[in-house]
Order: sequence, then C-alpha cells, then structure tokens
Amino acid sequence: MSETLAPALEATDLHPEPAIAISGLTKTYRTGFWLNKVVSPLKDFSLTVARGETFGLLGPNGAGKTTTIKCLLGIVEPTSGSGTLLGKPLGDRSIKQQVGYLPENPYFYDYLTAWEFLHFAGKLFRLPDSLLRERIPQLLELVGLSVDTARKKQLRTYSKGMLQRTGMAQALINDPELVFLDEPMSGLDPMGRYQMREIILSLKQQGKTVFFNSHILGDVEVICNRVGLIVGGKLVQQGTLDELLGQSKSYRVQGHGGAIDQFRDCLGHFLIQGSHWSGEWSGSLPELLTLLGQAGAVVTDLHWQRQSLEEFFVNQVRAIEGDHPVSA
Repeated sequence: MSETLAPALEATDLHPEPAIAISGLTKTYRTGFWLNKVVSPLKDFSLTVARGETFGLLGPNGAGKTTTIKCLLGIVEPTSGSGTLLGKPLGDRSIKQQVGYLPENPYFYDYLTAWEFLHFAGKLFRLPDSLLRERIPQLLELVGLSVDTARKKQLRTYSKGMLQRTGMAQALINDPELVFLDEPMSGLDPMGRYQMREIILSLKQQGKTVFFNSHILGDVEVICNRVGLIVGGKLVQQGTLDELLGQSKSYRVQGHGGAIDQFRDCLGHFLIQGSHWSGEWSGSLPELLTLLGQAGAVVTDLHWQRQSLEEFFVNQVRAIEGDHPVSA
C-alpha cells in the first residue's frame, strides 16, 4: 500500500483494550406466516480480537457469519449480549468514522462511475475534496482499477470482480482502524484473489485490525493470526493455526540415490520408483539429515506435515453435524 495512504501504527500498547470484545451475543428472529417460528442465527457468541490482529471467521453457509458482522456494525440489533468496538459499546455511532466495511453483496448506485461513488463515500465521512483527489487514485491503483475506467464507465457496466474491487476501495476510503470484510474474495479471478490477499496483508502490516469471513481456506491460512469456526450460530473453535491444526509431527521427504537399505526401514510409507524414493520421518530433522547423508542420498524435497485448514474445517463441521467423529 502506498505510504501516503496510512502510516503504520507504532504499537498496540497505546490501546490496551481489544478492537472487538463481545460476550453472549445472541440474535433471534421470528418467522413464518404467524411469526410462530423462532430462528437463532447467533447463539451465545463470545469473542475477543486484539488490536492489530487479522481474524478469520469460518463456517458453512447459514452458520451466522454475516449476522455476526451485522450485529457488530449495528446494522442488526442483537437480541441479547453485549460488546465493544475499539472501546465503544456496540451501536455507538462515533466509532463508525474509524470502521470500514465490505459486505458480501455490496449495492452501488450503478449510474455513478467508480470515481463518483468513491467521492460520494468519502464525503459521507466528511473528507475534504483535496484529500479525496489524492486518495481516490491511490485506492484505485491499490485494488487494480484504472483511473480512466473509474472516471468514464458507470458501475452498471462493471463485472462482479470489478464491483468487488470498487467495494474494497470504498471500505478503505476513510483510512479505517478496523476493517470488516464479508467474503472479500467473492467473484474474483485468481489474479484478483492474489491482489485482495496482498491488500489485506498490507493492512495487517500497518497495524490495522481486520475481521473477515471467507470460504477460501487457503487464503485464510496465509492471512490470519487467528481463526474461529462458527457452526449453527455457535463459536465452536478459535485459536491460532498452530493451536487448531497442531504442530508438525512428521516430515515428508523425497530424494534419489543412496544406499536405500540403510534408511528405508526408518521411513514410514516408504515408496520407491527407480532411483527415486519418498517416505515419512517422525524423528528430529538433524537425525534425518545425518541418516540420509551417511547413506549418500540426495534430498530433493522436504516439508513438515499437518492437517490442512480445509481438513480441520470439514472434520469439525461433520462431527458437529453428526456425520462422523472428528479425526484425531
């Protein structure tokens, strides 16, 4: 991100209170013709997100992810529970100046150009025209939209991906301290996903707090400090990736040549094809390298293994929904 967009925060110690703190948040709706059915998309939800943290909220469709964000932003009033954003109670209007939000399905005034829309969004935050003339081109470059297109083409002519980029630019127009992103990768091609991921990482480097939902778990693994899993309106797991996925217990090693008889019995799931071989090692890395070196083997690939976030997600959701027990 351009250095003129936002200075990095020097230290979160200046703000000891968390960016987000919620306790017992519950949302209940009545549905049906006679309003005699009760639906609870959010149930006794408690969570703390530190300043400068990037937190990813995961869950299947209908789990309550979007409802959580809307309750935090004051778009939907929770039925019960309490919380704070940047030290202010939920619903406090004064905090909105410091918050950015990209909804999952953003709506735009489609007769405006992207430039006009961003200028409109900036004026809602009472930003001066002189600042907007500098900031809008910077944001357009950041999200990968050309200034010429943004000035000339109405939003009604934009693709889904271009609208998503425009939405990201408006979420950052006020240089927010806390950013909410609801499925920010939605509708983007691989290049767009890469750019969006880089934008979120740049916000992280600046010390911004980012709270986002996503179904693209590979991006979550790269971006997040911590993640939470919500199923059926309940937060069932939260923690760092190491806490949730576990530390590596084994290495996968591939190589060729060497006196295979000296190490084949030491490697699990050992496979051999010609002079090339592969296997798993559960001991210490120095011991493995010493063993292979003494056998004259050449290592071509070596990486530690643990379950992926996708495997964790699927196992947890299936276990909670009763398909089968969680894998060890």
